[in-house]
Amino acid sequence: MKSAQYIREVPQRYRLEAGKCTGCGKLHFPPRLVCDGCGSREFEAATLPRQGTLLTWTVIHAAPPQFSLETPYVVGIVELDGGVRLTCQVADCDPEELAVGAPVELVFRRIKEDNAADIIQYGYKAVLRRE
Repeated sequence: MKSAQYIREVPQRYRLEAGKCTGCGKLHFPPRLVCDGCGSREFEAATLPRQGTLLTWTVIHAAPPQFSLETPYVVGIVELDGGVRLTCQVADCDPEELAVGAPVELVFRRIKEDNAADIIQYGYKAVLRRE
């Protein structure tokens, strides 16, 4: 079993931290051991931007047990400014409002609760930028 402190200290989960290859400059999220661009094993930490674009999405109607009370909900692929893509929940919107290319921003939110262990897990969700 993972300790709650370890989960809280995962940089990419709470600080949106990627690995930037010192050889070619390619960003990897989550960080990896070997760059798939140049084969380098040298990386430095880089904080990703929170703004991006919605590339695609789907509406989840039949969810796993820990998310069954939240259905229906939207999960999308977001391309952050700078090119890194990630999958996350799209919150605070009606699916009818979504469009390919819609501007989004990542926000820090509650992801799920483990009532038996009394642990709340947090992470990032995308919300539409309303300009």
